[in-house]
Amino acid sequence: MANLDPSAKAYLDVFYQMPLLQTMEPQAVRDMFAQAPVLDIKLEPLAKVEDRLIPVDRDVEIPVRIYTPEGEGPFPLFVYYHGGGWVIGDMETADASCRMIANKTERIVVSVDYRLAPEYKFPIPVNDSYAALQWVSQNASSINGNASNLVVGGDSAGGNLSAVVSMISRDQNGPEIQAQILIYPVTSLGYDTESYQQFAEGFGLDRDLMIWFGDYYIRGQEDTKNIYAAPLLAEDLSNLPPAFVITAENDVLRDEGQVYARRLKEEGVEVQATCEEGLVHGYFTNMAVFPERIEGTISKIAQFLSEIK
Repeated sequence: MANLDPSAKAYLDVFYQMPLLQTMEPQAVRDMFAQAPVLDIKLEPLAKVEDRLIPVDRDVEIPVRIYTPEGEGPFPLFVYYHGGGWVIGDMETADASCRMIANKTERIVVSVDYRLAPEYKFPIPVNDSYAALQWVSQNASSINGNASNLVVGGDSAGGNLSAVVSMISRDQNGPEIQAQILIYPVTSLGYDTESYQQFAEGFGLDRDLMIWFGDYYIRGQEDTKNIYAAPLLAEDLSNLPPAFVITAENDVLRDEGQVYARRLKEEGVEVQATCEEGLVHGYFTNMAVFPERIEGTISKIAQFLSEIK
């Protein structure tokens, strides 16, 4: 039997009252979540929250949301990429968690609303994410940020994008990233680990659902071998920023996150890894159900960032 936190059991009971997402079209899933009632949750106090449009390509702008903590500044920066399998999710999905990150880490958080598949398949979400990182680095002073202390992070597909922009920044000589925070990241598109077998059904992110996400994201099988889609396949993971890899115990993505942490460590990257016991995929941005566990994870993130040289 799986070790499930009581809050995770309650979450799964509600989750499986919905139609299985993998039986629906992407826009229908987005519409269903958009119509869900707004829940009353506690939001962390901040000095300012601002939405902007930033350029990422010729004649293309995407939204970002900038969370500024209380204090003087200039503040260190945290570029955040939301989850949702590259297909669903947006800045609202991660809003409460981003507010808490800004408050607890005393960093300006810039949440990036990259374009989604299948309308914008790989590599467009990657390109948007890297362009947003460049924009934050180049415009840090205009948002009272310190470009010399910039970290990236995200959950699930956003964890994948965080790992990938860290690799691109290394390969393209910038912007310099001080750390990468990878929350149950997708690091492979193989769907064949032991945790994929163990948690294939009934734990929120079903194996079939993850395949549904992946198939909408990639243009064809060749993309599954591209290291900017599946960073675990990279032969060289050296000279990357220090990484904090967070996995959930009852999650199909658990093993590939842990293997990625191990690979980074083997290649000389400073790594801290933790597995959140009793939890399931998706907990980190579900403030209505998991507020205490989210706060615990963010406290660990804040501690890790405070210790980065």
